[in-house]
Amino acid sequence: MISVWAPRAQSVRLRRLTPACVLISEHDMTPAESDPGWWRTDVAMSEGERYGFLLDGSHDLRPDPRSRRQPRGVHGPSALFDASRFEWTDTSWTGRPLDGAVIYELHVGTFTAEGTLDALIARLDHLVGLGITHVELLPVNAFSGEWNWGYDGVLWYAVHEGYGGPAGYQRLVDAAHARGLAVIQDVVYNHLGPSGNYLPEFGPYLRDGEHTSWGDSVNLDESAVREYIIENALMWLRDFHVDGLRLDAVHALQDERTPHILQELAERVDALSARLERPLSLIAESDLNDPTLILPRDAGGYGLTAQWSDDWHHAVHVALTGETDGYYEDFAAPDAMVKVSEGGFFHDGTYSSFRGRAHGAPLPASVPAWRLVTFAQDHDQIGNRAAGDRLSASLSPGRLAVAAVLTLTAPGTPMLFMGEEWGASTPWQFFTSHKEPELARATAEGRIAEFARMGWDPALVPDPQDPATFERSHLDWSEVSTPAHAELLDLYRRLIALRRERAELTDPEMAHTTVTVSHRDAAPDARAYRIDRGHLSVLVNLTGEEVEFELEPDARVLLETTPGRIGARTIALSPESAVIVGPSD
Repeated sequence: MISVWAPRAQSVRLRRLTPACVLISEHDMTPAESDPGWWRTDVAMSEGERYGFLLDGSHDLRPDPRSRRQPRGVHGPSALFDASRFEWTDTSWTGRPLDGAVIYELHVGTFTAEGTLDALIARLDHLVGLGITHVELLPVNAFSGEWNWGYDGVLWYAVHEGYGGPAGYQRLVDAAHARGLAVIQDVVYNHLGPSGNYLPEFGPYLRDGEHTSWGDSVNLDESAVREYIIENALMWLRDFHVDGLRLDAVHALQDERTPHILQELAERVDALSARLERPLSLIAESDLNDPTLILPRDAGGYGLTAQWSDDWHHAVHVALTGETDGYYEDFAAPDAMVKVSEGGFFHDGTYSSFRGRAHGAPLPASVPAWRLVTFAQDHDQIGNRAAGDRLSASLSPGRLAVAAVLTLTAPGTPMLFMGEEWGASTPWQFFTSHKEPELARATAEGRIAEFARMGWDPALVPDPQDPATFERSHLDWSEVSTPAHAELLDLYRRLIALRRERAELTDPEMAHTTVTVSHRDAAPDARAYRIDRGHLSVLVNLTGEEVEFELEPDARVLLETTPGRIGARTIALSPESAVIVGPSD
């Protein structure tokens, strides 16, 4: 049975093709009387067979909106793919909860020189040795062109063929589980890419005249579109054995229905989790600072597992770099690190100068700290800088080490961006490979104009269409073995091991974290911090002089980026250094 939702079509024909795209046959499809908008045919097709749909007598073949595989890209025919044919070896896999996790975010196309899922498998042992528990992949759904960040996807059910297609994806997940690694997949349900989006020809997938920052708004008023989203999420978790989803920019989901699409999704995923008997996580990216997303449904929330914490990133970024432009301005406040460490949100109903209004709401004390994913670097915060420069491009080795300490001792669930663990020198830049000249030109010009408005030098902005921009963004794995990079990598390994050993560092109670700031009147990147997490203390000196901290009688040094000068009941830290102290056990 082949079916397709196409309520806008007056007629639909199925075209069958060989893998070489030679015509096999065409078949008229029949409207489903009991399921308005759906068209069906009983034609039997074989694995790998190419096919597509002809709408209203057109000779232009359109891929299946639920296509699992696109061997010739998003403008070509679909290929029949049966996910159940894969022989999984992870039958004993019981999953990993997010509580206590360390996430590693990566882009398949630039993580290795080959840029494939199979090449990624060969690097999984590096992540295991680092202490990572969850691998988060940037979107892998089918997009136009050869390379892309993944957020321009137009066929959400298909895995980009250049990465290895759906079969390669199954091999990756199976290999990750064999090494004890959970897999989180980044998915985009708030917009579609500008090239290869044929969904509006089939039905009202988008709202006419309503837009997000990235394109037309997805039509969540339509029940079939909501099901299209939810079934896609379940596909990753059920058919590809994925352990969680990162939901891109949920603040752009315009939904007035009850329940909200996020609650509906959470309910369905929780039901699947119960059937599969393993934890399944939903992590939202949201700039709303709205606790509703992660509050339990019996407390009036949507029941998502966690959400990204941009506020934590902004506070730490300002503390490390001193940058205060744009949305960083408010985070120069002396209490920024205090609020994000003790309460989760900085803007919890306070005035946001970037937005020109009050923003956010307080996070209830009942919310466990691990429900906030915290990070000093991620794909957005690096890639959406004009030159795509990482912290390693501007910070001293001492400050990079402090960044590691702050990230891996934070109350939330820490996340690293690929290469961060060794201070990768390669940039992470915005790249596209649109085939349409007008779209390529508009993308490049729009990127320059966007940064010009923010005061960046246009000369710093690389052309996203230039293949060199993509090539520059690949990790250079030869760096790992060089002394300076290896030293930082060792620090990350020791920090993750300490986080695993000491319960204080994964304590879910935010009330057990207190932050004291000294040199409050200094520049925002020249302060010192004492972050007490239960019996442990994280001491940080970002000033230009030695700073002395008091020690408890039973305190000993558990980890240090630079040796401190220990007195009778004190420890003095040199500039740009950090130390973790606490009792032996």
